[in-house]
Amino acid sequence: MSRKKKKAAPLQNITIEAYAAEGKSIARLEGGKVLFVDNAIPGDVIDAVIIKDKKSWAQGRTTRLVTPSPQRVAPFCSHFGTCGGCKWQMLPYQQQLQYKQQQVVDQLSRIGNVALPPIQPIIGSVSDKYYRNKLEFTFSAARYRTFEEIEARSEKFEPEPALGFHAPGLFDKVVEIHQCYLQPAPTNTLLTVLREYTKARNLPYYDYKTQYGWLRNVVLRVATTGEVLVNLVLHHEDVEEREALLKHIQANVPGITSLQYTINPKMNDTIHDLEVHCWAGKDHIVETLEDFRFKISPKSFFQTNTWQAEALYRVAREFAGLTGTEVLYDLYCGTGSIGIFCSAGASQVIGIEVVADAIKDAHVNAAMNGLTHCKFYAGDVEKICTDAFFAQHGRPDVIITDPPRAGMTEKLIQQLLRMRAPKVVYVSCNPATQARDLQLLDAAYRITRLQPVDMFPHTHHIENVALLELRD
Repeated sequence: MSRKKKKAAPLQNITIEAYAAEGKSIARLEGGKVLFVDNAIPGDVIDAVIIKDKKSWAQGRTTRLVTPSPQRVAPFCSHFGTCGGCKWQMLPYQQQLQYKQQQVVDQLSRIGNVALPPIQPIIGSVSDKYYRNKLEFTFSAARYRTFEEIEARSEKFEPEPALGFHAPGLFDKVVEIHQCYLQPAPTNTLLTVLREYTKARNLPYYDYKTQYGWLRNVVLRVATTGEVLVNLVLHHEDVEEREALLKHIQANVPGITSLQYTINPKMNDTIHDLEVHCWAGKDHIVETLEDFRFKISPKSFFQTNTWQAEALYRVAREFAGLTGTEVLYDLYCGTGSIGIFCSAGASQVIGIEVVADAIKDAHVNAAMNGLTHCKFYAGDVEKICTDAFFAQHGRPDVIITDPPRAGMTEKLIQQLLRMRAPKVVYVSCNPATQARDLQLLDAAYRITRLQPVDMFPHTHHIENVALLELRD
């Protein structure tokens, strides 16, 4: 005889005390157990249910806002709380910045456990709306339904197609998005045009469980130069329907300068190994950072918030303190954007990146800007940076490293300790892993400057730049 697991009793009148990492909030239960919840801010009084229960902590889901915090404001987006793209719209932006600043302080102090200089006040985003230059929307045969929708209906729902963002934590269900405040025009126009046309013609949206369907994704890149790239991703070729859809997009969505499509029959959404076909316009768009120009193609990596990328790179350039004579090494260089941005102050820029396609773009970007003293190499830093390489290119006077969220590998950290560059500028999108790496680099370096930069308003994400100087 099977035994049903007993459901935990609902929690009532729980006071949220503080923010934790990754955008979660904290309350304390009887006995001191910590409760982590989403969609709540300090000062809220909530009802919740426990969805994960451990010995010293639990994770809960907010079921009712009993008393709102005095800090709360009305979210400006009708999809807030469902799509997961913005988790802090109920908090004034200046308050978000204060919590992000504190997150950097807490993580560097608690995890790094090294001597820290004063942390400079966070640099906020120029705009907290329409700041992203890239978005990807998904077609799905299964629209996400909220708990409220499900509880209010007794009979079973029939599957319903949707165009929007993946529901948080679900690979097969999509939240229908009608207006998004993350990206400027013509994004919302394109969403409306696609939704109305494809549903009127009953074109099949992709089913991620059965692998059936035609329409998969649409990726938009909107540059500050006014250029717009659209890449429509389809599961298989259907020439007649594809031509009709692309013509409809071109006729009804103004401003598109590059209209492309990709056929993706795979079980995953990555297109890095697939051919992208240019149907109309150029095969790329151009973005700028200060006076530098960058070629952006459908597969290119580029900082998602152009205005804040400039702010972030200015901090890195200032920390580097280049005078025109230094050899600058740009690690995890991607398409070369940081190295190129700092190039005027360096005698030579050496960029290293493991992704070969990114290095191809880096060469193109250097050529676009007429830079002959920027060289880029594909491969692992520890394999490339040998004594023979240093003899040919010079040892680094300054290193800028901008690793992914996982931080630097221990092998690379040991390589940096052996290279002994006088300065290391560490640009991080995850202060927790940055703190771990700074602790290891403390063997040879002292941290002399710290500057948080907010790239993503209404989210918990935060960038931080650290200047490390070689100990005497």
